[in-house]
This record gives sequence, C-alpha cells and structure tokens, in this order.
Amino acid sequence: MLGPHWFLRMKRWVQHPPSGRRVALVFGVVAACLLIVTLERLGYWPEWMTAERVGRMPGRGGF
Repeated sequence: MLGPHWFLRMKRWVQHPPSGRRVALVFGVVAACLLIVTLERLGYWPEWMTAERVGRMPGRGGF
C-alpha cells in the first residue's frame, strides 16, 4: 500500500506537472536504455563494451 507521502507527491505532480522538455528527456533516456538492451539481446552489442562479472576473491572482506 502507498503511504501518505506518496499521495502528497501525486497531489504536487497534479498541481505542478513537469515541463514538456522534462517529459521528453525522460522518454528519451528510457528509449535509449531499451535500445541498448535490445541490441545486446540480439547480439549486436560489441564484446568490448560488455562488462564482465567479477567474483569475490577468497579470503578478502568487503567488496
């Protein structure tokens, strides 16, 4: 369930909606992320741009 803080935030968004430029920016970032994910899944993403998972080293604490 939503807490009262989220209802206040929704009220503020209704009274003061974001500008068209802000909405376009958010949609542009989401579209770029979806494009990158799609290219990676289809195999068109270059290997040199793929991050490798690094495992924990045995005997070391922290990260």
